[in-house]
Amino acid sequence: MKYLRLLLVLLVFTTVNAFAQEKQNNFEISKSIDIYNNVLRQLNMNYVDEIDPAELNESAIKAMLDGLDPYTVFISESQIEDVRLMTTGEYGGIGAIIQYFEGKSQIAEPYEGFPAAKAGLIPGDIFLEVNGINVEGKNTAEVSELLKGTPGTTVTLKMQRPGEKEPFVKELKREKIKIDNIPYSTVFDNGIGYAILSQFTKDCAKELKDVIVDMKKKHELKGFILDLRGNGGGLLNEAVDIVNMFVPKNKLVVYQKGKVKDNNYNHYTQHEPLDLDIPLVILVNEGSASASEIVSGSIQDFDRGVIVGQRTFGKGLVQNIFPMSYNTQIKVTVAHYYLPSNRCIQEIDYSKKNKKNVTDTVAKADTLGPEFHTANGRIVYEGHGIMPDVKIEPEMVSTITTYLYAKNLFFKYANKFYREHKSIKPAKEFKIDDKTYADFMQFVKDEGFTFTSQCETEIKELEKIAKLEGYLDDIQPILDQAVAKIEEEKANDLVNNRDEIEKMLETEIVSRYYYQKGRIIAALDDDPELAKAFEIILNKEEYKNILKGTK
Repeated sequence: MKYLRLLLVLLVFTTVNAFAQEKQNNFEISKSIDIYNNVLRQLNMNYVDEIDPAELNESAIKAMLDGLDPYTVFISESQIEDVRLMTTGEYGGIGAIIQYFEGKSQIAEPYEGFPAAKAGLIPGDIFLEVNGINVEGKNTAEVSELLKGTPGTTVTLKMQRPGEKEPFVKELKREKIKIDNIPYSTVFDNGIGYAILSQFTKDCAKELKDVIVDMKKKHELKGFILDLRGNGGGLLNEAVDIVNMFVPKNKLVVYQKGKVKDNNYNHYTQHEPLDLDIPLVILVNEGSASASEIVSGSIQDFDRGVIVGQRTFGKGLVQNIFPMSYNTQIKVTVAHYYLPSNRCIQEIDYSKKNKKNVTDTVAKADTLGPEFHTANGRIVYEGHGIMPDVKIEPEMVSTITTYLYAKNLFFKYANKFYREHKSIKPAKEFKIDDKTYADFMQFVKDEGFTFTSQCETEIKELEKIAKLEGYLDDIQPILDQAVAKIEEEKANDLVNNRDEIEKMLETEIVSRYYYQKGRIIAALDDDPELAKAFEIILNKEEYKNILKGTK
């Protein structure tokens, strides 16, 4: 009886306390809105220059949300099309990736079969005007907004093609652009199926299922590889349906927990699986996030497949989009999600901020959080993304390759090559020969390419320190000799690093002729993660031992 009485007292106290807290919060909200309205009114009446209230309001909202996490954002009316793209993979436009380089917005890659490609626009074409509006100097977001619109409407573009004196004009009819969820799939000669999933938008699970069903009809698959590298996520229900292809019905794939009870939800598999036995490998890297981590993490927790690659991004937050007045929306983080082993893989705790509004977090090293266990008892860890079962160190590129990429020289040379060559071999067969590489080296020289090596940077720092400490006069001859030797070696860097430079050049050139699919095919050649996936699937004992935790 005393226990019941104590319980009742605690319950009443908790309820009263919660009610008081809610009342206090409501008062603070009303007070804050009143202050904000007065500030905006005073600025509008008294500020020395004319103000744009709408622009100030949007800036104030963004500043408020910046204090939370990067996924809680305000969506203005003009950004609704971007939301549609994120959730459906569709938008109305010309179908091209745009990049901003050296103060110019230009075509980076047209999508095969869509208006930009059909109109003959090619990578490197620079935007001068869109529907009569001068866009010189405007960034990609500003140009993209002008290019998007209702399918069926026309857009007139004034463009400048490098190497040609006169601009040209194209009139394009906008179409509904659907970005492929699965830009490439194949069955390799070794009998292993492969599909790269680029995003989790509407119907991607159905599309993946159709791909696998078709593969199984035409081939006796020895295994299947799902490539989620660089896939930043998307719709949670699509992730659950993809897991469902490989695990039984009524299994808990992921659950979410938030402050509001309505945001607590368990997501179970709802269909009969496609295949419970086919050897499965999932490729991931640090760009694999959110829905990609639900798929790879759940498959790992069920011990249903082997995860290969690098540690994933670590986004264990769930967002909902709420409609607001004047056709605006707000995307709000409403919950954390948890995998079947009960672990949350969120990397950063955004609730902990220092006085400079910077989130304190552990560097992305292989630090370990609390232990959890898979179905077979293997140890997995919370809080740091998905740690692959088989870790492959990312390939490091040389300093010269990094600078060539940063200065857009691969892109520029591929455009030059495309103008000079009407066709090339199929994407899988195309290779850079000696003549082409010599031409590339000459092109780089003609572009006036220079770069600063890490060694040179360190020597400059050493000179500053030596000068402060009074050693510079004594060691300057040695430093000058070292710099001269580095310059001598740098002259050979294009030759010494030919293999990795060729690889990047090949994928860039291939994309001019075979678009995104060709780029993927070229990149898969000599891919260490893919090679390891083959090895694991074809070695049945190794595959089983990894999932048992005995390897």
